[in-house]
This record gives sequence, structure tokens and C-alpha cells, in this order.
Amino acid sequence: MSIKPWILPLFVGGTLSSIYFLPSAGKVAESAVKMDLPPRSGSWTLESRPPSEAELEALATDTQFAKAICLKARPGEYSQKGQAIPDRLDISVVLSGSDINNSIHRPERCMPAQGHRILSSTDQLFKLANGRMFNAKRLLSVQSIARNEARTEFLKLNCVTYYFFVGHDCLTNDHLARTAIDMKDRILFGMDQRWAYVTVSMWYGKLPWIDAEVGEDEANEKIREFITDFSEKQINWEQIKL
Repeated sequence: MSIKPWILPLFVGGTLSSIYFLPSAGKVAESAVKMDLPPRSGSWTLESRPPSEAELEALATDTQFAKAICLKARPGEYSQKGQAIPDRLDISVVLSGSDINNSIHRPERCMPAQGHRILSSTDQLFKLANGRMFNAKRLLSVQSIARNEARTEFLKLNCVTYYFFVGHDCLTNDHLARTAIDMKDRILFGMDQRWAYVTVSMWYGKLPWIDAEVGEDEANEKIREFITDFSEKQINWEQIKL
């Protein structure tokens, strides 16, 4: 079937003219997460930590970080010096800059470089006291941590990691879903969302500083309790759609 010679110019002209009906890009919608971490969250004490050199080098210069080591005394457990023995978890909140592709990513992409061998990935539902619900991704891994500078000796620890993304008006634990939301907002509303990528992790099993072995269920319960309290207080739920 032959194509009429006037069809192609008409098609190209129509396609180019449709650009004028798209909204202009550039409006920035801030994430609903609060980047200032509190000194305490529930019964956990937060000790702020700076981002690593690797994070600063890998991500865009206008990326923002909020990171902390979180400690909570284990009831009735003390060291030989009489100091309370703590549980420990780590929280990291990374807020995207103008170049979102170089600001945040899935943990599955960077965790192997941090010594993690990921064993499983599942979706986990959180129900908050304010009636809101959201899904986080849970990863189980084994992390190898170098004991010496020569990296000839390693400590292997079991690790549970939860993560999710907080946009301007939505939460998701799916990187592809987040990308689709970005495309929709850019095309339909001319809006760029700033996404915060929240990661919370905790080691379990036989840990060097705890006499009793920490079971997976125990670690999972404690990290879920922390995330629930953090999410209720650090996310502006008035911005989040149902």
C-alpha cells in the first residue's frame, strides 16, 4: 500500500505542535519526609552520622543525607564494665536533587558493593496508628565486613533491611512504580517530585557485642517497631493521598 506524500509532513507537523500543549517542566514538589532526624525515636537514641565518601562521590552534589546509628539498651544485659548492652540499627534517608537518576536508586544496586549477598526480597505491609498503610521492601542478606585493611579476614553478619520511597504525595517500595509516577507527573502536570529514599537495617544472629544470639524474628519485630514510629512522626501525612 502506497503512502500519500502529504501524510508524513502532516504527521510530523502534528506531533511537533503537540509539544505546545504539554505543561512546562521545572516545578518542584518537595518530599513529604522530614529530613531533620530527631535525637530519639520511641525508645531508640539516634546518633547522627555523615554520608560516606563513596555516597558523596556516587550521587549528585545536591543530594541531601540524614543518617544515624540508633541504639536501645537491652533490658538486664550489661558489659563487664557495667555498661548497658545495646541493640543497634542504622537509618539512612537520602533526598534526591535535581538529577533524580543520580540521586537515589534501589538498595539492591549498591548493597553488593557494601559486602551484602542478598538472599530474599519481600513486600511488607505497615499499618500506622493514624489509619494509614504502606508497603516497604524487606531484604534478607549476609554482609561480609573486612576485619583488616588488607581485607584478608571478614566478619559475616546476617542483616535485615527495609526500604521505601517517599514522594510529595505518595509512598512506594517499587523503583519502577516510582519512575512511572515521575513520568506521569512530568507529562501531565509539569512537576518534578523530590523523592526521599528511606532505608533501615539491623544485624542479627551471633553478634560480637551481645552474649545472647539475636533471632531473625526478634530483629524483624524491633525494626518494624522503629519504622512504624519513625513513619508516623517523620512523614507529613497531610500531603500523602489515600
